[in-house]
Amino acid sequence: MNDAVTPLPRLGVLGGMGPLATADFLVKLIRATPAASDQEHMPVIVHNVPQVPDRSTAFLAGSDAPWPHLLDGLRTLEAAGCSAIAIPCNTAHVWHARLANVTALPVLHIGEAGVDALLKQSVGARRGGILATSATLQARIYHDQLAIHGIAALTPDDALQGTHVSAAIGAVKGGRIEEARMLLAHAARALIAQGADALLLACTEIPVALAGVSLDVPAIDPTDALARACVGWWLEARSEPAPLHTQL
Repeated sequence: MNDAVTPLPRLGVLGGMGPLATADFLVKLIRATPAASDQEHMPVIVHNVPQVPDRSTAFLAGSDAPWPHLLDGLRTLEAAGCSAIAIPCNTAHVWHARLANVTALPVLHIGEAGVDALLKQSVGARRGGILATSATLQARIYHDQLAIHGIAALTPDDALQGTHVSAAIGAVKGGRIEEARMLLAHAARALIAQGADALLLACTEIPVALAGVSLDVPAIDPTDALARACVGWWLEARSEPAPLHTQL
């Protein structure tokens, strides 16, 4: 009798940044998967370790403190046999290129997924508003992706960024969702008033807070877009005959 289990590609989730955002990503991943039974969902291994130093604080201070934690998480997922990596944290994508360079696994990019979703949901958009951490904005994680498609980036001014966007992100991390919702709704409407044709909710805490809020333009959830990109990877990868996992 052969008790061997046929290996399937496994998605590795480099999470914990923060824990609620990781849980939100997993729900969106499951909902985006075309499955009629438990067995048709993709295998997922989650590295949900919240002790990674704050990505935005580190980047703005010129610190590389998150890097060894991110690398350790990546190596843990490699050792677990994962075939691709998703990082449900926008600001952690400051280190995306370095992570991609030290692994043979594909590391999906939330910025690319988010802008692809914007192009589909807001055809002809010329100005994309970005709600994100200050580090994500300064690192141009979305600016450069938008520029490739000729879309101008609109961002909050420094005052609004601090009193509303950054404060709201902190409120979500502290479990104060209603407080965050009011702050972010105001910031979103300010960008729309500046002429934004669509909004990118480009911090994984922001879609959590703005769930159910009605806005006048498409509001793109890059967390959901990343989940859908992972599903696309899974549907393609599971049909490939050869094992995908290769560890450096």
